[in-house]
Amino acid sequence: MIVPQDDEETPLLQRPEQPTTKTPLPWDRFWIILLLEMPSFLSSQTLAPFIPQLIRDIGVTHGDESQVGYYVGILQSSCYAAHMLTIFHWSRLSDHIGRKPVMLTALLAIIVSMFSFGLSKTFLGLLVSRVFCGAFDSSDGVLETLVMDTTDVTNMPEAYGYIPIPWMIGNTVGPLIGGSLSRPADRFPDIFGRSELLKTYPYLLPCSISAFFISIAWLITYFRLKESVSTRTPLWELIKGGFFRQSYQKLHQPSSNVDPGEVQSKPLPLHALLTSKVLRVTTSYATTNLLYIAFASVLPVFYATPIELGGLSLDPPRIGALLAAQGVTHGIFQLLFNARLHDRFGAGAIHITGVSSGIPIVILFPVINALARAYGVGMAVWLCVAVQLALTTSLVMCYPCMSLFVRAAAPNRASFGATNGIALVAVTVASIIAPASAASVFSYSLQEGHDAWSIYYFLMTITFLAVGTALLLPRDPSVWEDSQ
Repeated sequence: MIVPQDDEETPLLQRPEQPTTKTPLPWDRFWIILLLEMPSFLSSQTLAPFIPQLIRDIGVTHGDESQVGYYVGILQSSCYAAHMLTIFHWSRLSDHIGRKPVMLTALLAIIVSMFSFGLSKTFLGLLVSRVFCGAFDSSDGVLETLVMDTTDVTNMPEAYGYIPIPWMIGNTVGPLIGGSLSRPADRFPDIFGRSELLKTYPYLLPCSISAFFISIAWLITYFRLKESVSTRTPLWELIKGGFFRQSYQKLHQPSSNVDPGEVQSKPLPLHALLTSKVLRVTTSYATTNLLYIAFASVLPVFYATPIELGGLSLDPPRIGALLAAQGVTHGIFQLLFNARLHDRFGAGAIHITGVSSGIPIVILFPVINALARAYGVGMAVWLCVAVQLALTTSLVMCYPCMSLFVRAAAPNRASFGATNGIALVAVTVASIIAPASAASVFSYSLQEGHDAWSIYYFLMTITFLAVGTALLLPRDPSVWEDSQ
């Protein structure tokens, strides 16, 4: 057998030879994976349009408009903080007990947290519901691993061409639900004006509708999803064997005289997963997510902030419509062009282009506000908003690329879940830092006597950091593809 050339000796711009025959996608399982990509996006995007107004309603800012972004950032970061502490364990657990039970737990957590969020009347209640969701919702890690389980190097780019469909639906329907159905008793008095429940809990309706759709996904998962882990260990045996304690003991006690075939067919301990490839992918993945989450956190707050303070003075329905349009654009573009661009340029080139698009995206923030101050919210402003949202399509396309690199970096097929979990821990750390820091810097920039451009300097610094780490990766993940 010819040993593949080491990635350190492969030129960055040299395309590795690709297999000529593509494996067909297993649609009997893949359609369920596509469905399950939707709940996480649907739930988070349902909340996004009305969270700034909800923060104002509960009175935690005491009327200080500059503090709205700060509390929005706390809510987002709390969810990611809980997620960071649990995602590796959930991902590694799925390598042992299977993907299905972990996925069912994640969907149930989203449902419970949505009802809890809609029924909360205090900032503490909102915080607890987001922490609960973050701790138990491991759907992002499990779904990425499910895609790795059901595809190979020939058809994985094609699979990620379809995955934007549920992303598009979740990112489109979610903002429409949250933006149009929040405070229904005020907006639709003829229909909901007599409901004391909706007057008391004005954000329960959009949360309940989102939770209802996710409940349907839970039922489909329970009855139709086929387990992709061939060798599973009962949960009780793992508990008796000290599952979490054992994993860290193995870090310092590597086993000897192990059959290579057995190693390839079983999940590896943590120390065997921390290879150079995994660490490089993890670093680039984390900085890319830091950039995207920072931008996504600032965007709705920028839209909701008064023009005189540096924003655009838009109400929740308009914010929801813009975020929905953004989701549609992302989904259609990836569906039509993701596989073609991957075949033509490679995942590395697409990734570098995506993070580089952060430069014009950031520049457009002050341009949009300057135009709004000078001419009002007219055609010029909407044109710049459209260009900015269109540019984010390139940034979103980085995520399928990173999944391809994570799959290629995994030491063996049985450790897809744990390898992906390592990457997601770093990604989640970035997700914690990004909204809290971006929202805080945005609030700081609004305060009198402070530099209004502080937030743009901050976002531009993150952009250059993401570009730098992207250069650590080869042009195509197949350079790293090891025989499983």
